[in-house]
Amino acid sequence: MSEDLKRATFAIISHPDAGKTTMTEKLLWFGRVIRQAGMVKSKQGNYAKSDWMEMEQERGISITSSIMSFPYANRAMHLLDTPGHKDFSEDTYRTLTAVESVLMMIDSAKGVEAQTIKLMEVCRMRDTPIVTFMNKFDRDAMDPFELLDNLENILSIQCIPLTWPIGDGVDFKGVYDLRSKKIVSFKESSDPTDPTIIEAENLDTKEVIDFINHEDIRNKLKEDLEMIEEMMPIFEKEEFLAGIMTPVLFGTALHNFGVKETLDVIAENSPGPAPREVLLPPFEVDSKTKKILPEDKKFTAFVFKIQANMDKRHRDRVAFLRVCSGKFTRNQKIFHVRSGKEIKVSAPLIFQAQDREIAEYALPGDIIGLHDSGKYQIGDTFTEGESLQFTGIPNFAPEIFNKVLLKDPMKAKQLEKGLTQLSEEGTVQLFTRTTTREKILGAVGVLQFEVVKHRLETEYFVKGEYEGHPFVGMRWLKYPDDKTKDEFESKNASNIVIDHKNRPCFSVRSEWDLKLVQEKFPGVKFFKNSDYK
Repeated sequence: MSEDLKRATFAIISHPDAGKTTMTEKLLWFGRVIRQAGMVKSKQGNYAKSDWMEMEQERGISITSSIMSFPYANRAMHLLDTPGHKDFSEDTYRTLTAVESVLMMIDSAKGVEAQTIKLMEVCRMRDTPIVTFMNKFDRDAMDPFELLDNLENILSIQCIPLTWPIGDGVDFKGVYDLRSKKIVSFKESSDPTDPTIIEAENLDTKEVIDFINHEDIRNKLKEDLEMIEEMMPIFEKEEFLAGIMTPVLFGTALHNFGVKETLDVIAENSPGPAPREVLLPPFEVDSKTKKILPEDKKFTAFVFKIQANMDKRHRDRVAFLRVCSGKFTRNQKIFHVRSGKEIKVSAPLIFQAQDREIAEYALPGDIIGLHDSGKYQIGDTFTEGESLQFTGIPNFAPEIFNKVLLKDPMKAKQLEKGLTQLSEEGTVQLFTRTTTREKILGAVGVLQFEVVKHRLETEYFVKGEYEGHPFVGMRWLKYPDDKTKDEFESKNASNIVIDHKNRPCFSVRSEWDLKLVQEKFPGVKFFKNSDYK
């Protein structure tokens, strides 16, 4: 990861089972990070390198975001593999704040699905550039034109195909590269870097006819290419960078069709580090802001993810830091804004999922890990002494709630520690009732509670029973003045909780209750996320 390599920090998003983890494996294969791509559910333990958590290996799904760094085509690539399952969407939302572009995976038999729509909304918040891969053409798939229409109509983004599928299912032959006018196929190749390439500007040559030995498929390809030439606009990089246009590639990640072409498009077109907005003290909603530019000399960074116990032998906890400006060097002292303290970082980390190395330096766009003894939180800002706070790393309002009943009251301290650490990681949200000090867990999906239960038992040795709570939502509160605050909290004491950062929240028992209290206290503002939006 030498200094002269231009950084490209991107995430993969998809609906569950669209092939995201398989795609991650193959990208790492091309990046020379792994030698052999193992199936996600392999019984030999050859799991996807990005799915390192025990529960991920058992279920064959991604539960937590993983970070993998590798050089490719004169770019320093930082790939963030995100959970596809909707129950872990909060981790994905936060991860998207750390990237400059996104690879969106679509299951070609199903088109756009619900979770893809939600993730697209998060990308829209920052106009994130998107590269699209239509996956699973080795199975029966929708017509490619129908897929493009599906994407454009539902996601409101213009689709420009750069490759085109030749057949589908058992008849899938490969992809036609619309830029080079060549056919690319891995059908006869075991080497992912050595595909079969056929000159195909003329589809009536003997070589093409021998390769596409199915007249109907060849005729359809001819018709499709004529329609594309007549109807499709050309790819405009400026439109892509603005999040208006997405280049589309077709193939199958499982068999390497179209994967290298996709990685090449990302390397060629994805933007480097972008300017970022920060709040100036006193860090309120209406505080003044300024832009941090990647070329600024002074170091700045923010924590977008915390993961505990990545290495069970060391019971460690790592804060993932996205560098935004300046240069960080090993053993440098940096300023932790929230605590007001300087820290010396002697062993910063770079990652291949759970594998790690010491980083000697880091530049804007790089992601490094800091060993964390419990001092850091998601959203924390680091500088060279200036008081700043990066924005846009919120918690979203949870929709389901549980309380934990301890089986062994002697484990109360371990429970407190476990819940605090898991909430600081973003695994689950932790709220405390101001009247009774009762601990309430908030989540977007039920599987989050399963992860909490599993990790409390295996990492903190705490067993408990989990009961549903009658809340249906949560709102962060902003008061116009202390008098209103005192009156509101006095009259709604049973609904007032604080989050893990001591911010006041209103726990919603029903939408009718929420509407009623809003009418009674028009001066109080209720927000659906902790960035007060």
